[in-house]
Amino acid sequence: MNDASAYVPPRVWVWNKPSGGKFANINRPVAGPTHEKVLPVGKQPLQLYSQGTPNGQKAAIMLEELLAAGHAGAEYDAWLIRIGEGDQFSSGFVEINPNSKIPALVDRRGVKPVRVFESGSILVYLAEKFGALLPTKQPERAECLSWLFWQVGAAPFLGGGFGHFYAYAPSKIEYAINRFAMETKRQLDVLDRRLAEHEYVAGDAYTIADIAIWPWYGGVLRNEVYHAAEFLAASEYHHLRRWSDAVAARPAVQRGRIVNTTGVLPERHSAADIDAALAHLQAAGPA
Repeated sequence: MNDASAYVPPRVWVWNKPSGGKFANINRPVAGPTHEKVLPVGKQPLQLYSQGTPNGQKAAIMLEELLAAGHAGAEYDAWLIRIGEGDQFSSGFVEINPNSKIPALVDRRGVKPVRVFESGSILVYLAEKFGALLPTKQPERAECLSWLFWQVGAAPFLGGGFGHFYAYAPSKIEYAINRFAMETKRQLDVLDRRLAEHEYVAGDAYTIADIAIWPWYGGVLRNEVYHAAEFLAASEYHHLRRWSDAVAARPAVQRGRIVNTTGVLPERHSAADIDAALAHLQAAGPA
């Protein structure tokens, strides 16, 4: 039904038909596994189960930043979870993330493996574990965490809100697109104003706040998320553009952002895997 205004909600909602649109099969009204499947485990201390979406990129970028800073203990295996095919609903994945969302991390270094799920939680866990990219003193620490959780709370309006209705919904609903475009532009303005006064989001140092925010909002500025840069007039946000380009130029960001991407680097088990993928991309030239 194209006329959204004609829909009258029933007294009790029942899931009795597909929701339609791209990625419709990743949504369902119940939790728990749909099938039995054991997750693979590699030889590295950390096991990352993810896909190269904006949320998935955060964990891989963080790990690559740690390795670039000399933290050898941050070596990891990265396994592709194909969310479009329902891998996140396997028994093995649900065991490490009951919410069935990527990314999820297992730290197998200790006597008992530690599971960590939700991208913001993974960033904090790794930052505290290695003493990096998260200030230890106040007020810098509070500022960094505030911006990290700003992203956690704000991105659903960009992704599940604007991105869904602008790019993926089976029909274009003007009210929904306008509502979430307005909120997305407000968020872009929040960041642009902040970055007019500071080099990085949390202040003068690069932190996990930048790692969390860049895949989403840097992706919008670079027209890599929803291909909506023109629609959102992203070129107006000059300070955000400056920051986005600076973060994108970091070698660890360039490495982490391709991890668990189909057709480029589905799995990562050593630095050599990324080296080979980047060399192939460079040889292939612009798409």
